[in-house]
Amino acid sequence: MTGPILGSVAWRDLTVADAPGIRDFYSRVVGWTASPVDMGGYSDFNMVDSEGNPAAGICHARDGNAGLPPQWLVYILVEDVEASAERCRDAGGEVLVGPKAMGTDRLCVIRDPAGAVCALYQKG
Repeated sequence: MTGPILGSVAWRDLTVADAPGIRDFYSRVVGWTASPVDMGGYSDFNMVDSEGNPAAGICHARDGNAGLPPQWLVYILVEDVEASAERCRDAGGEVLVGPKAMGTDRLCVIRDPAGAVCALYQKG
């Protein structure tokens, strides 16, 4: 089996003020179940599909996530998050968050020239 493919969507999550309420909404609407993720004083949620596979994250708009818009955020796999962030700026985009560490991984959140937001993600 091969590893993750550069340029592919590696994850998706939603950051909102009412994470438990939105967790319950998606559980009811699409059938996901929630698995809490300890964030040190509160829990975000990995949402799991009917076969037990992680499907998405539902996150609180707190701490480093406080400024993220309440929209589904895709994480695109890149080889070097710092280099990609610099290329984003050079191409007329904006880096909104990071680059920063997430465990051994790295990420940043960018806005493209059209205003769309996504995250760039580098496996550690």
